[in-house]
Amino acid sequence: MEGYQYVGVVTHYFDRIGVAVILLNDVLYVDDWVLFYGPRTEFEQQVISMQMNHQGVDRGEPGDEIAIKVDEPVREGDEVYLLLDQQQ
Repeated sequence: MEGYQYVGVVTHYFDRIGVAVILLNDVLYVDDWVLFYGPRTEFEQQVISMQMNHQGVDRGEPGDEIAIKVDEPVREGDEVYLLLDQQQ
């Protein structure tokens, strides 16, 4: 997908609290804009906060499982892409 870089996949979604767990394939920072994309999912949002092991972090590294609050429901297996043009 042009203008996007694959950064991970949703491994779990907590629907009651609107939090997605993402297994990262690349570095992701707080304040980055991401696209959630899947068969029934497609929306962009800014990463406002991020947690790893119930601790707030500013970035996640490849292999990390991070949790972020999401604006819309996501599904396990949805892909997460970094917007390369962060001018939102």
